[in-house]
Amino acid sequence: MTFNDDGAEKSKPRLFRRLFSRAEPDPPPQPLASAPEATPAKRSWFARLTTGLSRSSASIGQGIVDIFAKRKLDAAALDDLEDLLIQADLGLAAATRIREAVGRGRYDKAIEPREVRAILAAEVERILEAVARPLVVEAGKKPFVILVVGVNGSGKTTTIGKLAAKFSAEGLKVTLAAGDTFRAAAIEQLRLWAGRVGANIVAREQGADAAGLAFDAINAARADGSDIVLMDTAGRLQNRTELMGELEKVIRVMKKVEPEAPHAVLLVLDATVGQNALSQVEIFGRIAGVTGLVMTKLDGTARGGILVAIAEKFALPVHFIGVGESVEDLEPFAARDFAHAIAGLER
Repeated sequence: MTFNDDGAEKSKPRLFRRLFSRAEPDPPPQPLASAPEATPAKRSWFARLTTGLSRSSASIGQGIVDIFAKRKLDAAALDDLEDLLIQADLGLAAATRIREAVGRGRYDKAIEPREVRAILAAEVERILEAVARPLVVEAGKKPFVILVVGVNGSGKTTTIGKLAAKFSAEGLKVTLAAGDTFRAAAIEQLRLWAGRVGANIVAREQGADAAGLAFDAINAARADGSDIVLMDTAGRLQNRTELMGELEKVIRVMKKVEPEAPHAVLLVLDATVGQNALSQVEIFGRIAGVTGLVMTKLDGTARGGILVAIAEKFALPVHFIGVGESVEDLEPFAARDFAHAIAGLER
């Protein structure tokens, strides 16, 4: 809890208070004259996360069983465990830490695979809890400008639409800026999202100058009283100098109309790219000043452990993770949930 100088409790931004709280279950329906057809119960976020990470957890879990079932713990078993975790993209630092935790006081003793998975979950949670931070929209910065960056195919435009839906559900007024002017499909996709969630949109024809669009979008958001600007950008490979230079131009132009903009820079990462995500974080961080991460497509890979390696190396806030296509499949990141899901454990 934090306080103002006069001793009064500070109010948390509305988004922080509501977006990141667990929704209460819906009240039971009232009886009807003729009972309606039953609808499937909505699955919890943890159930969807566990399903989404099932390829990662199954790969790690089976590897642990193969190493430790009916075998006493020795140096060779720990070597095999470390190799397994590195292959799952958790990174050398995390793999070494987990190896040491498993081996501590257990040499020449039998150890159950479930105990190894519990240690794995505890160590992963310890690494991730430092970066599991919500995205907070500061009410005093209106409009709060969020620049969304990433490589081609990472899911930027879809992520922007999902975030717009969540912000709008919080009662915040949103302006979308269709800054991926290279792709007509991206512009049209944001138009559809704007219509779906009741957001304003600033868009131009394909091939228009993205920096000029950013300038116009911030001014338009000011004029109509928007709380948030969500700015899409063209997907660009982190090793293409000229494309990264265009991104720098967008940021420079933003600052001409709002010196503190962008207030947040979200890097959207596709979990399926594995180790390549590390270089994306490094280069986009240097060029665009990334302030937080969104990881998508965790349901499409057996290498969900890359999020652990990124957290260990860069210590950047992880705001959201995605395990599917629907709005509900992008949720605020919780270290404990992720750690238990990737280890194949119940909470």
